Amino acid sequence: MHKRAEWLCQMPRHPSLSNSDSLRAAQMYYLQDLTMDAIAHELRTSRSTVSRLLAAARNSGLVQIQIRSPREIAPELERQIRSRFHVDAHVVPVPDTLNEGEVLDRVALQAARTITPLVDSNAVVGVAWGSTLSAVSRHLRQKTTHDCTIVQLNGAGNTRTSGITYASEILRRFGHAYSARVEQFPVPAFFDRPETKVAMWNERSVQRILQLQERMTMSVFGVGSTDADVPSHVYSGGYLDETDLDELAASSVVGDVATVFFRADGSDAGIAMNERSSGPPLSLLRQVRRRICVVSGVSKINGLRGALAAGLATELILDEATARRLVEESTPISELSR
Repeated sequence: MHKRAEWLCQMPRHPSLSNSDSLRAAQMYYLQDLTMDAIAHELRTSRSTVSRLLAAARNSGLVQIQIRSPREIAPELERQIRSRFHVDAHVVPVPDTLNEGEVLDRVALQAARTITPLVDSNAVVGVAWGSTLSAVSRHLRQKTTHDCTIVQLNGAGNTRTSGITYASEILRRFGHAYSARVEQFPVPAFFDRPETKVAMWNERSVQRILQLQERMTMSVFGVGSTDADVPSHVYSGGYLDETDLDELAASSVVGDVATVFFRADGSDAGIAMNERSSGPPLSLLRQVRRRICVVSGVSKINGLRGALAAGLATELILDEATARRLVEESTPISELSR
């Protein structure tokens, strides 16, 4: 596959001797096409030291690497997904020998590196919590932005835990990566009664977060599924009891995004659990200009199909096996809407 690589070198915010050496090495290697041996000669150091300087430049965010595949030469799977489901797809090549946990880590790593160049200054980025986003957050590289805000999409509390520690760590990593403010949403994932949610949504402190969500320029989320090999946190973390699960099954639910549930055809009307969910309405998500969905594992295929039928994603990052299954077994969105 032909690829065009764009190499970006950025000045560190707090230059030091090591940062200065990393910057010089990065500029000579990426911008001047010098070999590591030539750089070692100029810096009067060893080739292994140059290798370490380049690695430090990449790890610190001094160097950002982007691989851009023009649409006309994009891999066949990506082109088929784009044609059928009207999303920009990023398929992560993964060997079939890996288990689902290892696949998730590979997908999360590429997702983190795909997301970072898309985060701009003055952005409002909505972030859901969950197993997938937790993995993505661990791989984020630093990028300096100005007046950027990370806002939590849905509450994380349940009868066992406040959920603050789990969700806040994901948000903290996003905020640290992009020098952004972090706005948490300290409410339950699901309220016991719909009327409790209505009352809470009238509180000014909650309305401030809801209004911030309405200004989102980007959202990042995974797809929840009850039968994934790596269980979605909403299903494994004690958020739903047997009665809730039976209710979802009776409503033909196939998955959720940010604890808002939907069916295989993308519909969500009449699903009672959504009246108690703290997640944003799907209608609000669809209004966000850039909506990045990260999915790992073929066991999430039914939830992924439902999310695509609901029009929740503009960009999709997924592993190769799941992409193949999606193309082979799915009905195009245009036919679902008939």
